[in-house]
Amino acid sequence: MAAITSKQKPPLKLRHELKHLISPQDDLLVTARLRKLFRHDENADSHGSYRVSSCYFDTPYDKALRQKVDGVDRREKFRLRYYGDDPSFLRLEKKFKINGLCGKHSVRLTEEEARRILAGEIDFLARSDHPLLLELYSKMRGQLLAPKTIVTYDREAFLYGPGNVRVTIDRHLRSGLGSLAFLDPALPHLPVSEGLRVLEVKYDAFLPEIVALAVQVPGRQAAANSKYAICRRYD
Repeated sequence: MAAITSKQKPPLKLRHELKHLISPQDDLLVTARLRKLFRHDENADSHGSYRVSSCYFDTPYDKALRQKVDGVDRREKFRLRYYGDDPSFLRLEKKFKINGLCGKHSVRLTEEEARRILAGEIDFLARSDHPLLLELYSKMRGQLLAPKTIVTYDREAFLYGPGNVRVTIDRHLRSGLGSLAFLDPALPHLPVSEGLRVLEVKYDAFLPEIVALAVQVPGRQAAANSKYAICRRYD
């Protein structure tokens, strides 16, 4: 297990998050601006992007999905996540929203620990000192939280220091088949985004004007659904 001994939850850090669906044509225009103005995320490959793979958890009654669709003011989602084709570096993450602001808690897991969680072998979580792992154990037992859907996409990310801004464009959204095979990079996927891209802008207290201007797209659509919600249509 991760060498973490504190049982206290990390401090709550909330950020603003703007999310929009854009067309491939708008993607070309926005990306051209962003590449001239801001630096890429350090995880990017030579083409400026990287693959993101997540396995989302939900209850038998789809609590996370229903709260998202209904616009509940306080909600949360658990997921396992790794990047690229190497699942050896992966995290358990809890993403939450409170009064329109977003936050995230995370903890590193070994590949073996992730496989045990996916298989429902979770007793080891109860012996952890990390509050997020204890919370996952409690909710997998009490709410029957379980792996539900795999979401994979290609991300290009840009960073801007003032405002702690992170702009991402997610492309080629697809859903994996079978959560037990989540850690297999060769897992078959089904395309689900119908050519649309997801533009996200995250920032702390303020959004600098240079960023607001760079991401402007006339007539862009507000993304009412998360990538998780979009992929759940194809269960």
